Amino acid sequence: MNLARPESGAHAKVIESASACWLRRFEIFFSRCYRRQLPKFRYKLEYFLVWLLATAIGVLPRPMARGFCQGIGMFMYAVHRRLRKVGLRNLDLAFPEKPQKEKLQILRTLFKGLGRQLAEFALFPRYRKESVAEIAIYDGFQNFAEARARGKGVLFLTAHFGGWEIGSFVHSLNGNPMNIVVRPLDNPYVDAFVDRYRTLHGNRTFGKQDFARGLLSSMKRGEVVGILMDTNMTPPQGAFVDFFGVPACTATGVARVALHTGAAVLPAFTIWDKELGKYKIRFDPALQLTRTGDDEADAIANTALFTRVIESYARLYPEQWLWVHRRWKTRPPGGPSIY
Repeated sequence: MNLARPESGAHAKVIESASACWLRRFEIFFSRCYRRQLPKFRYKLEYFLVWLLATAIGVLPRPMARGFCQGIGMFMYAVHRRLRKVGLRNLDLAFPEKPQKEKLQILRTLFKGLGRQLAEFALFPRYRKESVAEIAIYDGFQNFAEARARGKGVLFLTAHFGGWEIGSFVHSLNGNPMNIVVRPLDNPYVDAFVDRYRTLHGNRTFGKQDFARGLLSSMKRGEVVGILMDTNMTPPQGAFVDFFGVPACTATGVARVALHTGAAVLPAFTIWDKELGKYKIRFDPALQLTRTGDDEADAIANTALFTRVIESYARLYPEQWLWVHRRWKTRPPGGPSIY
């Protein structure tokens, strides 16, 4: 009897050890499956909510859709403390002379404008060429026509300003499709949905990961590319140039491609005109680039020029630039954090 007990105890330990091993393997298998399924479920849920919201807004009369989405914008302003904090920090850097009350009003107007753009985006499928002038009109179209006639391609220098989504869409609806450089959204289903709206009338998109190749290919074909040049970058893709007197890491790729291909760089901004109650798609004359033969110095000099153009519009229409973006996040080596 005494000899049997150790054998029984050892046998039990073997069984226990084997059970624990198999249980652990099951937990690992279940955990891996769960991790794979959870993002997909979340992505589909997010997509459904975005689709439902866009569809609901898309059937409303335009004044009602704008009013509803401007309400969403004001709600986001009220509840999103982090964005307000970033916006105020940026405004402190750009306009130290402005009182706090005015800065808060700039942010409120910005969020209201983002809501208005959301409404128009949801209404894209209803846009028609014969009536689109009710939403947006051209200002300086001849500048675009002259740049395109050069035959070396056109680079739209633009920013997260006013109705940036509306300008590119209306331009395509008027028979001028273009290529748009975008950062793919994290949710692939929402990304495909947004991309479908952007490209309803011939626009094409390519991701930032294909930035250089996409730009060069488009310029060789004499096409038009729209680039939002006001986002924070990191070296070596970006170089530090002044934006409101503060060094900001800025993409130099546009300048390099323009210098290499001879493409026209055309400032293009979609401005909300309160008096007209519609957007103006503004094209300025093509910029004269610096060409000294020093490729690196020329790339930085022209990137600084492009940034000054964006700054000039942000100064003229401060309530229409995206102040809630951490534009000065990347700092020069040894520089203190701004945010």
